[in-house]
Amino acid sequence: MSPLLEAIRSHGDNPSAFLALNEGNQHFTVPEFAGAVAYRPAGRYLIQFAGPFAAREHRAELLKRFVAFAAGQRRRVLAVQLQQPDALLYAANGFAVNQIGASYAVDLQQFTLRGGKFMRLRNKVSRAMRSGLVIEEATEADGAALDAIDVTWLHAKSPHAKALTFLVGERSGPVQHLRRVFVGRIDGQVQGYISYSPVYGSRPGWMHDLTRRRPDSPPGVMEAINVAAIERMRAEDQGWLHFGFTPFSSLDPAVEMSTAGPMVGRIVRLLAKHGERVYPTRTQLDYKEKWGPHAVLPEYVAFHGRPRLGAVWGLLRATNAI
Repeated sequence: MSPLLEAIRSHGDNPSAFLALNEGNQHFTVPEFAGAVAYRPAGRYLIQFAGPFAAREHRAELLKRFVAFAAGQRRRVLAVQLQQPDALLYAANGFAVNQIGASYAVDLQQFTLRGGKFMRLRNKVSRAMRSGLVIEEATEADGAALDAIDVTWLHAKSPHAKALTFLVGERSGPVQHLRRVFVGRIDGQVQGYISYSPVYGSRPGWMHDLTRRRPDSPPGVMEAINVAAIERMRAEDQGWLHFGFTPFSSLDPAVEMSTAGPMVGRIVRLLAKHGERVYPTRTQLDYKEKWGPHAVLPEYVAFHGRPRLGAVWGLLRATNAI
């Protein structure tokens, strides 16, 4: 087991923590204790994903060592998708911290589609099922069909579109066997799929981290796949289904950090302006809210030293958005 995977399993309380294992990420460790930091170099910045994955008593020291590691390369640290306890740690260590969005989660044992609130969702799922949709977990034999869906989905967005990375899930790499993929088929042809990553920590379960579908698939296919996955997970007594991070959503002054200055606000506004290139915020928020989340978790961005606009472009480069 890699040191990062072991650290995430033992100490990761971020619902998106498994994405730290994405291909292309680099991992910083120290010999004195177990723990790791996931990051990507981008220009004059090391873009860190989530907080330090380590025991509570070692997190501050691991952060301090990572900042020194970046300084040794004449780089600064920009940390994204920090949970609130991590944000407090960064603020206490001289970072400028600002809420940048939130993540959403459903308690699987409380989840229900009964009632008027979910009528439209039930109807959409029923319509997809009437089209002959069959849903099951994918096997290795489905690899080529899923690859074809990926190509079709990306080309439908734009002939020159690039797949985003870093802050989103993936369907490859040495830890892919730990993910679950549910597919929907009509007459044997794959219409779409959803990949789920394991979640550890205080709200264990799965994260709905990657969706792809054919542009001509019937309405409701993705919702029907997710309902089938939820039913399977509930039968297995799984705890939570997380829907991941949505930038610039559920911003709440009550959970803001006092370290944010006017420059941080300017940078967050710039990110918001270009945010649709990193993540389709409005569409994805609508999708997540339709499931009636039981928990909304604020997430933060942290700048070491004086916040600079160059950090924005470093983040966009790390996500393959530019």
